[in-house]
Amino acid sequence: MSGRENPHGEYVGSLFRSHYPWLCGRLRRHLGDGAAEDIAAETFVQLLSAPVPEPIRQPRALLTTIAQRLMYQLWRRRDLERAYLDALLEDDDHLAPSPEAHAQMVEALQAIDTLLDGLPAKVKATFLLSQLNGLTYPQIALELGISQRSVSDYMAKAFNRCLKLSLD
Repeated sequence: MSGRENPHGEYVGSLFRSHYPWLCGRLRRHLGDGAAEDIAAETFVQLLSAPVPEPIRQPRALLTTIAQRLMYQLWRRRDLERAYLDALLEDDDHLAPSPEAHAQMVEALQAIDTLLDGLPAKVKATFLLSQLNGLTYPQIALELGISQRSVSDYMAKAFNRCLKLSLD
């Protein structure tokens, strides 16, 4: 398909030429050069994959919103990886995993984070304490300062989310 047959692609291409340097500069304040360029490029990829029926009135506002979401996802992934590495360092008896095992664990943690995204913080914490730390419902209730009934309700919400997303 030629560029002339894809008006949305042409439109996003013109936005890219006009706003990519600006977006990179904006992102560099929060990230480094390489990460800023990666996030800026991914912003346009997402815009390209989601056709917009009419011209965007405020392209910089939309690009900023998409880029911020991507930046928050990057930070969340980094935080998860840092927490995982910190947990490994705290466990003296634990042998350092191979790079492959490390990458798989980080990927699994990111999948769990994505799965639980949008749930209230206490629901997430309840699920993680149960599934990752192996705590019992009474231990979770004590840890979070909530009732065992709340723990049960939160676990049901988290499992329902997992089930719903696995069926989609």
